[in-house]
Amino acid sequence: MQGRALTLAVVGGWAALCLVAGSASAGTPASPRPSVPARLAAQSLLLDVSSSGELLAAVGKRGHILLSRDGGRSWLQADVPVQALLTGIHLLDDQSGWAVGHDGVLLHTADGGRTWELRRWAPEEEKPLLDVWFQDQERGFAVGAYGLLLMTTDGGATWSEQPVADDEWHLNHVAGSSTGRIYVAAEAGHIFRSDDGGETWRPLPSPYEGSFFGTLPLEGDELLLFGLRGHLFRSPDAGESWEEVESGTEASLTSGLLLRDGSVRVAGLEGIVLEGPDGAPPFTLRRHEDRKGISALAEAPDGSVIAVGELGVRILER
Repeated sequence: MQGRALTLAVVGGWAALCLVAGSASAGTPASPRPSVPARLAAQSLLLDVSSSGELLAAVGKRGHILLSRDGGRSWLQADVPVQALLTGIHLLDDQSGWAVGHDGVLLHTADGGRTWELRRWAPEEEKPLLDVWFQDQERGFAVGAYGLLLMTTDGGATWSEQPVADDEWHLNHVAGSSTGRIYVAAEAGHIFRSDDGGETWRPLPSPYEGSFFGTLPLEGDELLLFGLRGHLFRSPDAGESWEEVESGTEASLTSGLLLRDGSVRVAGLEGIVLEGPDGAPPFTLRRHEDRKGISALAEAPDGSVIAVGELGVRILER
């Protein structure tokens, strides 16, 4: 159990204390408590960020959801009905989006992130949700601890559990490609793919036994896969075969981003950012002097890269 808790701590981006505290709770409260406005929320732990049009939205500890419409230079805190650690967010457009987190939380916004409606809250299950992604306005996926994968085909009105594997591997990240394939990166070297919109899943051959924290679909069936100890792999055929890419670091890699100009960024702990003109090696490694871990990346409207993590929010140099 301790090992699985540690895995969740890494996946949740330095959230070990939050996980332990939640698991040790003496009882389930009758209703969640709303997030409290915090003057320094933009400098607190943030675990994911998403962009659509002019809107940027980031999520993190204590139910914080932050919004920016000026390229990440200033942020406003949204009205959120929970204080749970929020771990994933996906904006479908500049009005609608979904966020997930601990206590099995699913949140939805239809007003550009200003307010969020609680669609799911299941603290008694002790299965944190770790990531969320929508293929379109109707079909979406939320993944989390102990093999939990939720799917909706009606825009989030209802959600159903979908089997991914016989074992309860923690599912860390979900992403889709331009070809319609959907990928889930998981712990202990597991990666899964669906070719039918999430109805069925199959394991892919794995190049590594350690945990994977994300995939980055590129053009066609090209794919990057990254995780513990700086491990980075590239596949030309939708994960059927892999070649290792030299990352130049042993810091865990937590996020990947394909920019509009076709260039790629991969970031991780210790302030690591890998840069490349496309998904092929070699990558240029940069390490920020403060060595603060980065948990997620997004592209601002002006093409700059927004990073969130231990540092809160940071605009990376172009």
